[in-house]
Amino acid sequence: MYTKKIYFSGGNVRELQEIFADLPGVTGVLIGSVYAKNVHSYVNPEPQTLENVAAVEIEFNPKRTDLSMLMDILFNVLNPYADKTLGVFYSSGEDEPQVELHLNFIANRGREPVVSKACLTINDPNIGKPVRKCFAKVGRLVNFTAAPEAEQFFLRKHPEIKTDIDLTKLKTSLRF
Repeated sequence: MYTKKIYFSGGNVRELQEIFADLPGVTGVLIGSVYAKNVHSYVNPEPQTLENVAAVEIEFNPKRTDLSMLMDILFNVLNPYADKTLGVFYSSGEDEPQVELHLNFIANRGREPVVSKACLTINDPNIGKPVRKCFAKVGRLVNFTAAPEAEQFFLRKHPEIKTDIDLTKLKTSLRF
């Protein structure tokens, strides 16, 4: 079976592991830390290097689930306009255009549309609205180091721990 991997950081990685673990098409989820180069955000376009950032590795079957769907779930759980630790890291060059396009869409919500060649913008719904800044980082992964086995699926091993996200409610509300 052909699988791909994508890496998400931000929020509580233990919660992210639980959210993505039971989705259709997801074959494996690990928590650990990422090392990524040429990382940029839409607030700070200067390329930077990130080391030891807590993240989840999501292995998925692209025939059963789409990378955009995974990013939609991430951005519905974590706010890309407020969470400065949010990041999407890809290991395959073929994922770069889709990740960049998705994050570009998120970053440009609420901005004025591009004016046509005739210099006309008709019925612009965005006039006068404040523009939100997207803090999400995106970049190519260099290395992922998995956390020890004791840390994997920590919330399943310790159900008494309170989470910020109602995981049961979230999983019942997701429809595929």
